[in-house]
Amino acid sequence: MNLDQQKSILSIALLAAFADGNKDDAEREEIRRIAQSLAGDAGMADLPRIYQDVLLRRTSVQAAVQALSDPMHRQLAYEMAVCVCDVDGRQTAAEREFLSSLKAALQLGAPQTDAFDREADAIVDVAEKAVPLSVPVSAPIAIPVAAAAAAPSSALDAELDKSILNYALLNGALELLPQSWASMAIIPMQVKMVYGIGKAHGVELDQGHIKEFIAAAGVGMTSQYLEQFGRKLLGGLLGKAAGRTIGGLGSAATGMAFSFATTYALGQVAKRYYAGGRVMSTAMLRETFQNLLGPAKQMQSQYLPQIQQKAATLDAGKIMAMVRGA
Repeated sequence: MNLDQQKSILSIALLAAFADGNKDDAEREEIRRIAQSLAGDAGMADLPRIYQDVLLRRTSVQAAVQALSDPMHRQLAYEMAVCVCDVDGRQTAAEREFLSSLKAALQLGAPQTDAFDREADAIVDVAEKAVPLSVPVSAPIAIPVAAAAAAPSSALDAELDKSILNYALLNGALELLPQSWASMAIIPMQVKMVYGIGKAHGVELDQGHIKEFIAAAGVGMTSQYLEQFGRKLLGGLLGKAAGRTIGGLGSAATGMAFSFATTYALGQVAKRYYAGGRVMSTAMLRETFQNLLGPAKQMQSQYLPQIQQKAATLDAGKIMAMVRGA
């Protein structure tokens, strides 16, 4: 895959991110930061220009697909766009319209897209059922409160640390799978993790609150996925298009370390936030998350064998079951 093809797929992913027209200033700024970060990491000096071209509507789907003559690159571009649209929940009418026009521009028919669409829809379905969509604000949960009162604080901390590490290992493993949709399970697993941490401290959380908390910590839904995807793409990790296989890590370590570290740091921030009575400001949440992110990235190499081992045991059924909570 050459530079122009990389630019085209990144442009399509960004166009998908802005397709619903609801991105607020904070998320736009986060995506801009990611574009600059990826440019620095990969040496693509014009990556911020790609972001600007998309934001200012100086490019289009039709223009972006011109460099994608390889059918596998076209398939990848479509799959990434679906993932970006689905990452924050069910597709809006605007997102469905965007994907329909993208499919036509890429000259992809039902045989190339139906199976992937079904898998992506299934992830969204189980993610919606894994955590309540809405609950009364700050509703207490009697059983977890009683359990927390009965057990020493250190015991609860140890149990939560174990759970957070397990989620981080799983999300690192998801990055090693060849299926493009596997990374879509990372954010639902983070939502489940935060839900479990809140519940352990006697707070019943819904999806809306959890997603707001994750965003407040500086881990936006769409922007997180774009960063994962951008690092994979610029590192030459293109799933099926690159022939990636479990065990042949190569540059996969970059995406894996990112997802492991992000999940681990987010879990630790959530543990402090809910244990402390939810009084941390947004600025403090973000500062705490950033301070934890570096050490978490260093931890990833220590747990590499466990991540690889877990990846080797995963399949579609197991991923769906874990997201669902079965």
